[in-house]
Amino acid sequence: MSHTLRVAVTGAAGQIGYALVFRIASGGLFGPEQRVKLQLLEVPQAENALQGVVMELRDGACPL
Repeated sequence: MSHTLRVAVTGAAGQIGYALVFRIASGGLFGPEQRVKLQLLEVPQAENALQGVVMELRDGACPL
């Protein structure tokens, strides 16, 4: 297993960020064996939406 990649996604609660974080978490971007640590960044006004994205990621039980 390789080292863990730290990936920061700005605008993570937006449409593009939302699609991107699930692609990363599922292994679709860096491969199924690459562990990642996601750092999701968003403006304060979108904090509630970002919490929803985090809950969906946890519910998805992505292996990475």
